[in-house]
Parts: sequence; C-alpha cells; structure tokens
Amino acid sequence: MKHLKKAIIILVPYPAQGHVSPMQKLAWAFLGQGFEAVMVVPQYIHRQIMVNGDYKDHEIKWVALPDGLAQEEEEAPDFFAIESAMENSMPTHLEGLLHKLAEDGDVACLVVDLLASWAIQVADRCGVPSAGFWPAMFATYLLIEAIPHMLRRGLISHTGLPQHEGKFCLEPELPMISIEDLPWLVGTDAARKARFKFWKRTLERSSTLKWLLVNSFLDEHKVEQQTKLANKFSSQGCPRVLPIGPICRHQLTKSVSFWEEDLSCLNWLAKQKANSVVYISFGSWVSPIGEAKLKNLTLALEASRRPFIWVLRSAWRKGLPIGFLERVAKQGQRQNRFLGTTKSDFAT
Repeated sequence: MKHLKKAIIILVPYPAQGHVSPMQKLAWAFLGQGFEAVMVVPQYIHRQIMVNGDYKDHEIKWVALPDGLAQEEEEAPDFFAIESAMENSMPTHLEGLLHKLAEDGDVACLVVDLLASWAIQVADRCGVPSAGFWPAMFATYLLIEAIPHMLRRGLISHTGLPQHEGKFCLEPELPMISIEDLPWLVGTDAARKARFKFWKRTLERSSTLKWLLVNSFLDEHKVEQQTKLANKFSSQGCPRVLPIGPICRHQLTKSVSFWEEDLSCLNWLAKQKANSVVYISFGSWVSPIGEAKLKNLTLALEASRRPFIWVLRSAWRKGLPIGFLERVAKQGQRQNRFLGTTKSDFAT
C-alpha cells in the first residue's frame, strides 16, 4: 500500500519571543489535525533556540532562513534590524524553500504572522494559499485596522504622528483610547514615522488574505460585530476573522526560548507575599521608550514600595536615573530584581 504523505503547513512567525511561542502552539494544533508543521525563523533565532540546549521538538520541523544579520552581536537585533532582514534577506530564501517543499509534498497553506507580512507576497508569487495570524486579542488588531479611519478623521498625520492630545473614541460602542497609546508611537519622531510606515505596509499586504486566525475567544466582545467595524474602518476590507483561541490550551512539553533562563530569582520570589510582586517587561525587540518615560516609570516603582522584577536590557539601563538602583536596594526586605534579556546581561 502506498504511503500517503501528510499535507504541509508552513508557519512564519515574527521573530520575537511573544510571537514565536504562540505560533509554536498553533503548529501543535495543526499537528493534532494530521498536518506536518514547518516553522520558518531567521537564522539568528534558530541559532539561539539551538544554543539554549535542552529544548527538542521532534514533531515540528524548524527551518532557518539566512537573515544577513551579524553573528557576533551580543545584543538582540532591534525592530529596524529585524525589519531590514525580513524585507531584504529572507524573501528569496523562503521562495526557494516553498518550491522545494512543493516538490517533496503537498503544501496546504502558509500561515503568516501579520507582522511578518513580507511572507504574504512570497506566497502570492508561488501560488501557495496563505492565511494571516494575529497572536494577540482581536481588539488589538482592530486598533491597527483603524489606521485609515484615523487618517480620514485627522486624528493622525500621514506619517502617523498625533494631531490632537488626550483621548478619542473610534466608535460610540468602543472604549476611549489615549492618543499616546497608539502602538507605533515609540521612540523618537523618526522611529515613530518608520514604525507607522511598517504598520501601513502590513495593512496593505494583509488586504489580499482570505482568512485571519486570531488568538481570541469566540465571544470576545462579539467578534462578528468587531469584524464589521474593521471592515468599516478599512478602505480595502479585512480578511475573514476566525477566532481560534485561546491557543494556550494546546500543551507543550516546553516552549522555545531565545534566552538562557535565569532561575536566580525563584528563591527570592518564594519569600514574597502572594500577589505582591510587580513584573515589568517590554519584550525582546522594543527600543528604549525615552528618558522621560523611563524616569517616570522608575519614580512610580520607587514610590510604590513594592517588590518588582524588571527585565531590562543594557541599552535601557543606561537611561536609569542616577542613584535609582542604590535607593531601591535599600528598601528593607523589598529586594528588587533586575533581569537582563541577553546572556551577557543577566544581573540582579
């Protein structure tokens, strides 16, 4: 009897910890449905996963694409270095992989994290069906989908910079939003404009998708109602939204980790009162938020007099107010932990 090959699902996550982990859980869900799952990541991510040792996933196939990033860098690449790798180095290699896998078997679909929208164009060129993936709640996608709506209302300029201060409401049935909370308003004006350009390009490319898989609950504030709003906001329409969450229910033996685990805080955590510790992390690829905001955050943490764990890269530490570390270290038994996000940057 002839052995039938499994249909292949190729998954392309955005190369950040908070995107690869949910995409990995989605891959496990596809495995449970009888598909073969192939996870495609940049070379530097693949290298980090392999270096960190004890994780082995024999069912999901992990494929590294050349990314053009320097191997000797100790710090993780920032948002703009990752963007350059995705736009300039990885598309050609993904196209070659798609052709090779198509020869070996049936490629059923390419599932693309919307932040890795470059892969949608590759799928279109190769004639492979593609679906989008949004690893967070649908409400956060709605905010991005509303960019054309915000432009038409004059809430933001054509470069994404706010034209008004304070809060605004996209629709009467939606909650108020602070203008400064828009996700591209991070860093300098130049950085904000570049991030906004990234989001606009993401929207344009995703408009060709038929489906968008969202890590959300079926009844999350009436997804169907929010989908209608998304279509109203968009000038091109949005894909059919399919809520598939919470994907955390798909259990793993262990999630991939880009970083060496720092277990030094566990004994300290065990000594703290329940629900008393504040945890702060801005993710592995977010650039410093600016001196003023960083200062406000440190003042708030100090004034709270609560124990905290802060995942802090060395680039951020340079902006800490003088004397802050010494002051929080002297708060009696309130030992505060600062954990780094690279091997050379783990510290207490």
